[in-house]
Amino acid sequence: MVDVVVAAVSGVLLAPLMAVVATLVRWRLGRPVIFRQRRIGRDEVPFDIVKFRTMRPEAWPGEPDADRDTRLGRTLRGLSVDELPQLWNVLRGDMSLIGPRPTLPEQVEHYSPRQHGRHAIRPGLTGWAQVNGRNSISWPERIELDLWYIEHRSLALDARIVGRTLLRLVRPSGIYGEGGVNQGFLPAGDEGTP
Repeated sequence: MVDVVVAAVSGVLLAPLMAVVATLVRWRLGRPVIFRQRRIGRDEVPFDIVKFRTMRPEAWPGEPDADRDTRLGRTLRGLSVDELPQLWNVLRGDMSLIGPRPTLPEQVEHYSPRQHGRHAIRPGLTGWAQVNGRNSISWPERIELDLWYIEHRSLALDARIVGRTLLRLVRPSGIYGEGGVNQGFLPAGDEGTP
């Protein structure tokens, strides 16, 4: 209930900002303004996450994301404004405000039985791994932080995550991995684990 109320109120309050961002994306990057991507949610049920688009379309199939990046996109991601449409995912019940970030199906395929435990709750807009390194830490580390959160969930911990998230919005960090690249998931122990 808290998720729905906060997401609804936030959506109304942030509607002018989202309208400006949508206009900028449409003007600079064209259509579609919203990017949809299949992610894995609670109980491993897939859903489509929504974000503002931050990259130009592929010039050719398989063009690397780094080559498609844009200054507008980097700015939107740096401010985490590209994530605002996910308030809709919260209203739909796909996501929560706080929880593990939802991952791609191809990442989940590599999870160990223990790592699948991060799907015991709804994924979140922000979470314990997000405020403790985000993309600057490896996937196995992120998953361990998510599992720790699930085992220690409380209102006090959620309040701490909200506070640290607000701080990250003011002073962004961990948006990109080492060398400006967000590595794909590799299980712990695999050669080249990020």
